[in-house]
Amino acid sequence: MEILTDPAIYNVLPFVFLVAFLTGVVKGVVGFGMPMLLISGTSIFLPPDLALAALLMPTVFSNIFQAFEQGLDAARASVIKFKEFLVIAAVFLILGAQLVVHIPGPLFLGVLGCIVVGFSVLLMSGYQIELGQSQVVPRLLAITAGFVGGLSGVYGPPTVAYLTALKTEKTEQIRVQGIVFGLGTVLLVAAHVVSGILNAQTIWLSLSLVPFAMFGTYLGGGLRNRFDQNQFRRATLIVLFLAGLNLIRLAVFG
Repeated sequence: MEILTDPAIYNVLPFVFLVAFLTGVVKGVVGFGMPMLLISGTSIFLPPDLALAALLMPTVFSNIFQAFEQGLDAARASVIKFKEFLVIAAVFLILGAQLVVHIPGPLFLGVLGCIVVGFSVLLMSGYQIELGQSQVVPRLLAITAGFVGGLSGVYGPPTVAYLTALKTEKTEQIRVQGIVFGLGTVLLVAAHVVSGILNAQTIWLSLSLVPFAMFGTYLGGGLRNRFDQNQFRRATLIVLFLAGLNLIRLAVFG
């Protein structure tokens, strides 16, 4: 991490802060996408290890903010309501993590990207998924979200697909995403403390992005409040579509 002692890094910090702010706006509007957008944007200006370290703290704080935006009682109610999803996803996240060394990452990301793109295009076309009283599809989506998260660290798109398929009300969807992503990010932070990516130097870089990301998240939340449910759903599907394309890009180009 010698680059942190290089004065040249301070020339690019304003651009890194701008990326954090814009990413925060998107996160505030649709409730997901911060890690993907932050690492994509900051990698233009920072080495990959620093870009990865930089996204950790803004992601933690924004998820906590969105999980508890309506208070502790609302968060507790959402945990109870979606407890089956959380338990299933957690179990399969652990199982998926055990298979990382056995399944080619690019192949898996490519398949996932195609599924996410297809799902978002299908719903943007006006097709309505009717789940009825059946719990089969929701459970399959929960299994997919957990398994994919453990295998690749990419749990955002499957989780959003799950909540969108259930036609979750926008405020609750943002809250549940904050809870799910928050738990995942805490595990990610712990993993990168062990890996050395997040250390006594890089944590200050990551923390410096927090005010910009949180301001963007706050403004994005204000924009979201002006959306009706259909506009929110459309915005979510657009970002989900772009997330799917990004997964395909990662699979093809690395």
